[in-house]
Amino acid sequence: MNKEMLVEHSTMNDFDKIIELYDAAIAYQKTKFKRNWQRFDDEMIRKEIGENRQWKIVMNNEIACIFAIAFSDPHIWKEKNADPSLYLHRIVTNPAYKGNHFIRHIIHWAMSFGKDNQLQYIRMDTWGDNDELVQYYQQCGFKLLGTVTPEETGELPKHYSCITLALLEIKL
Repeated sequence: MNKEMLVEHSTMNDFDKIIELYDAAIAYQKTKFKRNWQRFDDEMIRKEIGENRQWKIVMNNEIACIFAIAFSDPHIWKEKNADPSLYLHRIVTNPAYKGNHFIRHIIHWAMSFGKDNQLQYIRMDTWGDNDELVQYYQQCGFKLLGTVTPEETGELPKHYSCITLALLEIKL
């Protein structure tokens, strides 16, 4: 198997595969955790693709992993949102490529991308009660800053309702 990984912008041609991978991730979450993502709004995903904020890792000419980025996340990061940062969201591995530790490749890519764009931090959030995932992200280089409970707002996906999030960052 060719292990070459390419990090590329997702395109509208990838839309159906992106939805398929999100659906697979939700199904997996339902078997492992107390909570799970809700189905994401198609228009939100199309907008991210159009704004070059939806990315993919390609291996063997197929999508092995997807993730989204943002340059602002004020509802979660509050006053820290003023710091020039790259926010990583919705990292999903194609089940056929499980075990490739794509987060490490995404971090490497994000560090280069962040430095090239004069950003100061790579940031992400995850469910605050998922100790195993929080510890894994820390092993990958993220620092745990603490937890936050987001205010109810129509600006966030539904799965942010009534939860506590762990806030993680890497200083560039």
